[in-house]
Amino acid sequence: MSKYDVIIAGSGLGGLVCGYILAKNGFKIAIVEKNPQIGGCLQTFNRFGVKFDTGMHYIGSMDEGQILYRFFKYLRLLDTVKLSRLDVSGFDVISLCGEKFRYANGFEQFTETLTTKFPNNHLEIKNYVKKIQDIANASPLYNLQEINTHVFIDADYIKKSINESIATITNNEKLQNVLVGNLPLYAGIKDKTPIYIHALINNFYIQSAFRIAGGSDTIANSLANTIRGYGGDIFTNAEVKEFICNDKKVVSILLENGEQFEAKYFISNIHPQLTNEKINTKLIRKVYRERIANLENTMANFTVFLKFKPDTVKYLNYNYYGYDKKDIWSINNYNEKNGPESYFYMHQCTKDGNKFADSAQIIAYMRYEEVKKWENSKVQKRGDEYKAFKEEKAQQLIEKLENDFPGTKKSIENYCTSTPLTYRDYTGTKEGSMYGIVRDKNFPAQTLVSQRTKIPNLFLTGQNINSHGILGVTIGAIITCSELLDLNKIIREIGYSN
Repeated sequence: MSKYDVIIAGSGLGGLVCGYILAKNGFKIAIVEKNPQIGGCLQTFNRFGVKFDTGMHYIGSMDEGQILYRFFKYLRLLDTVKLSRLDVSGFDVISLCGEKFRYANGFEQFTETLTTKFPNNHLEIKNYVKKIQDIANASPLYNLQEINTHVFIDADYIKKSINESIATITNNEKLQNVLVGNLPLYAGIKDKTPIYIHALINNFYIQSAFRIAGGSDTIANSLANTIRGYGGDIFTNAEVKEFICNDKKVVSILLENGEQFEAKYFISNIHPQLTNEKINTKLIRKVYRERIANLENTMANFTVFLKFKPDTVKYLNYNYYGYDKKDIWSINNYNEKNGPESYFYMHQCTKDGNKFADSAQIIAYMRYEEVKKWENSKVQKRGDEYKAFKEEKAQQLIEKLENDFPGTKKSIENYCTSTPLTYRDYTGTKEGSMYGIVRDKNFPAQTLVSQRTKIPNLFLTGQNINSHGILGVTIGAIITCSELLDLNKIIREIGYSN
């Protein structure tokens, strides 16, 4: 039986960053991944001769000195991951019933650009920008400051919702909606999602915004190569069947193929609800199991992956959010028969300086209930009714795209689709949810999942710890690793990385 200091279940970004930090600091680690490909939401796939990203669509704060740049430097990603800068005058375009608004890079430019659309609300836009900066600056871990606590954000920012916070800044309803125009980045829910999630994401992207040239799997592969260089092991096609416990702690993991691995410590990058299902022990009490099992998960999505005819579609150096209604929060309550009332459209970046797009994605909300009847089927074996369902949904989105970008439809050479079932099967998230567990400002203690479990040597990492997204997950991994290493030591290492 193989023995390690730490075994990490799941090779999503959280698992890989934990593996990197621990291996770098002398721990003998192994990462076990159920899929043939590592990476979780960093996975890519090839279809029609092009590569498609599956989850990590664009990143921010990557100019020198900014927070993600500093993390990439520490993780030795700067030389291996190639980036393409999005349009600084409008990296995101928000369309409300056809009226377009641009998010510009740089806090001053962001303010001035929106002011051209809302000339009577200049001061309110400035106050909004100051608010999200204040929230981001209030988090020591988001600023790599040495700290004496694992609290990552002030409690006041956890207990107030996005919509009520923005309403205190401006009573202009159109402006309120524009300011939450990138809602699909966190699948926010009115009167639930805390303001800190919105603030950290917008602060992150307004500083600078980039696409990953050549695919997000370059991040996963680079981290994996470095982990192996530090002596770590990574096993694919290795699904965890059970975390085996004695009367005090986890002693080993059992894989579906019968292999067993022992370790002193264990980290699960698997969704907390699924992690609990893999543990049979009295160490986890019924009340804890029920709390985790009953947590609400964020919305899932339906995606159309487009392959364009060569040199027919000019490359869009921005992301497009299209809404049929002026009330963005209403998109959560779309009518299934009529299809989604919003979509997110982005071109894939094969290399920096693209003139024409080879491929693109259209992403829209989809409730898991729409595909639940096929939940016990397997990939490529879900039947003709499922295929017809996907085709109908795909055509709805393609028609929406054609309405906003006339002429695009005739340039589509081929396309394929994914549903919440696809996302569930390839990333391991519960019911295909995009961002895991819903954070609810009404029940902050119950919906904030700790990296600690009820078992002393089992810890959690991934998008359900701290926050989602490349920055939130990286910081969450640091919090997890601080259970085995001094937190301020890790912060100093990042600050001193060269």
